[in-house]
Amino acid sequence: RVAVVGAGVSGLTATKCCLDEGLEPTCFEQSQDIGGLWRYTEHIEAGRPSLYPSVISNTSKEMSAFSDFPYPEDFPVFLPNAQLLDYLRRYTERFGLQKHIKFGTTVVSVRKRPDFATTGQWDVVTEADWKQTSHVFDAVMVCSGNFSEPSLPLNCFPGIEKFQGQYFHSRQYKHPNVFQGKRILIIGMGNSGVDIAVEASRVAAKVTISTSRGAWVLSRVFDHGYPWDMVFNTRLMSLIRNSLPGPLSRGLINYRVNQWFKHENYGLQPEKSCLMREPVLNDDLPSYILTGRITIKPGVKEFKDNSVVFHNCPEEEPIDIVVFCTGYNVSFPFLEEAVVKVENKHASLYKYVFPTHLQKPTLAVLGLIKPLGAIMPVTEMQARWVTRVFKGLCQLPPPSVMEKEVNEKKKNQVRWFGLSYDEVLKTDCLVYMDKLASFIGAKPSVLGLLCRDPQLAFTIFFGPCSPYQYRLGGPGRWEGARQAILTQWDRTLKPTRTRVPAGSSRPRFSLLTAVGFLLLLVAVVFGF
Repeated sequence: RVAVVGAGVSGLTATKCCLDEGLEPTCFEQSQDIGGLWRYTEHIEAGRPSLYPSVISNTSKEMSAFSDFPYPEDFPVFLPNAQLLDYLRRYTERFGLQKHIKFGTTVVSVRKRPDFATTGQWDVVTEADWKQTSHVFDAVMVCSGNFSEPSLPLNCFPGIEKFQGQYFHSRQYKHPNVFQGKRILIIGMGNSGVDIAVEASRVAAKVTISTSRGAWVLSRVFDHGYPWDMVFNTRLMSLIRNSLPGPLSRGLINYRVNQWFKHENYGLQPEKSCLMREPVLNDDLPSYILTGRITIKPGVKEFKDNSVVFHNCPEEEPIDIVVFCTGYNVSFPFLEEAVVKVENKHASLYKYVFPTHLQKPTLAVLGLIKPLGAIMPVTEMQARWVTRVFKGLCQLPPPSVMEKEVNEKKKNQVRWFGLSYDEVLKTDCLVYMDKLASFIGAKPSVLGLLCRDPQLAFTIFFGPCSPYQYRLGGPGRWEGARQAILTQWDRTLKPTRTRVPAGSSRPRFSLLTAVGFLLLLVAVVFGF
């Protein structure tokens, strides 16, 4: 019996993976519906994520799909939140998940049973209709997300206590009308901060973004108009990025992201461009800076009564409203601190999933990761691995080995990303997915496919690394995986090709493909 905490993206796929492995899941959802972060409500609910109605996915539908359930071909390439929620409802219905979910039920506590060292079992206390109930579970999958507890570090902003204007965290934001005719300051250069700045600039008198670090900005529309992640996240590109020496790889990425526009000229160049940064996905920001709607400023030095002073800028800037887009804290209020240790927004988890010190690996955390790609297939792969660990079909290394890897990972992340806010949660999506897939025997073999099915092998290596690749073999094999891979561009182009001129065709690869073929041969020789 497995307790699943939360019925968002991670909780739904966790429940489904439990059923696939013959386990008995019970999913506890404190609200009255599925969807988690992707279910929009006009009012803000305590303990639940909150999003604004204009939110659109930053990853394309083919790269964001669960690996055995493609999106409908008529869905747009990047999904408004309502359609992504519709997809989750279809997924829930298709795999019969609803009957395993207890709505309106809050998980109050998860504690080890007295005989945990031998049984690995947990006492789980839930509350529904003001009544508490105790349960015993053999395992627990924590899928409660990390977008519920806003981080508002006011102590880092001298003078904020005497600021007479309005300020709030981005979690409170719903509609831009609150900014009508006002002078707005957005603190933070993440996706939410830039989204809110763009929306505010259409009605506000002035909008300023304050960022101490800068950011790389990408458009969803990439080379030749194709989705950014279907071009960027391929096995070929991953091989190039991870085979080159670090400085050369980072230099190549820096060159690549500056092809759309030169970030330095827009005040966006990251402070330390030698470090990798999670890109901001926004199609409007450069043009809004060009047209004067948005101004980029350095970090805040101090607040005055009705203004702000920025570092290296002597003059005061009049401000009416401040929006803190400063991220979220990681917390598990129902767990004892000793079970999952959180420090600097980072939980010490093996492969971002398992606590390293438990006597029995019967508790896992899903979705506490920021992949440089789509989160949905990542949490699904985590769930596939976790359920097989619960069944004893996959073994974890000794605690000392896991602890050592976690510490090494932290050092490497600092080296690549820099240690600021939640940077240590970021990882290369494809490399991570391949590692987990290898644990369960579901990693696709390019060499094997090259011999048996050359067309599929070339599509897998040169084309987008879509989630269906991980259903070609191993446990959970899906008969439709091959067809889903070979038709992924058809589903991508279907909603946009509403007028098709004669003689048009699907995406073709050019010189990059020729270079990639040579790399493929090298990869085959070295057993990639």
